[in-house]
Amino acid sequence: MSKPLIALLSGAGISTDSGIPDYRGPQGLWRRDPEAEKLVTYEYYMGDPEIRRRSWQMRRANRTLQAEPNVAHHAVTALERSGVPVRVITQNVDGLHQLAGMPDRKVLELHGTARTVMCTACGARGPMTDALARVEAGESDPPCLECGGILKSATVMFGERLDPAVLGQAVAIAEACDVFIAVGTTLQVQPAAALAGRAAEHGARLIIVNAEPTPYDDQADEVVREPIGTALPALLGRITDPSDRP
Repeated sequence: MSKPLIALLSGAGISTDSGIPDYRGPQGLWRRDPEAEKLVTYEYYMGDPEIRRRSWQMRRANRTLQAEPNVAHHAVTALERSGVPVRVITQNVDGLHQLAGMPDRKVLELHGTARTVMCTACGARGPMTDALARVEAGESDPPCLECGGILKSATVMFGERLDPAVLGQAVAIAEACDVFIAVGTTLQVQPAAALAGRAAEHGARLIIVNAEPTPYDDQADEVVREPIGTALPALLGRITDPSDRP
């Protein structure tokens, strides 16, 4: 018997145990503080050098690059290493799935990555740590070393579209999977949230692991409200047990 294809859509809730706060959620900083939201809004970032300087200082203070994967990230990797086909679609930009050992090719980062910078002019990319070292050395708004263009985090800012190729792959996975697990996401940010409904429409078993209700709970085969750090490892073990297949 072939093993089921597991798709996992992860949101900020899977990384809070790693010390990373939920900035984008309904109560997140970007929603509560319009001035803070400007720091990650493309139009303001590109048009105002002072916004860029403040953004670089925010990145310096951000603990994302120091965060370590938690038990939930490791549980996903353990499942993949057991031979079960697993694909991760993440709304997070922290890279913790990969740090936990998930192969890059099996992780789709819908909102990009905070671990890389990119030039808005020539597209050159490099490590965020290198750019932050330049800020530490006194460059308040470090330009691209290749062309002098404006550098930004390789994340999807407010006002930017998702990469259509990445989104297309995510849709294909949602439509092909046997089990779709949405974990730590409010399922309110589109188009990522719609992947849960797309999976259910194509016959996948939909499981939602989140502290608060989501708009897709009524379509789910199972809704789990327990803490992710304990609930997800138990869930992943159970759904791959042949005796527990629906």
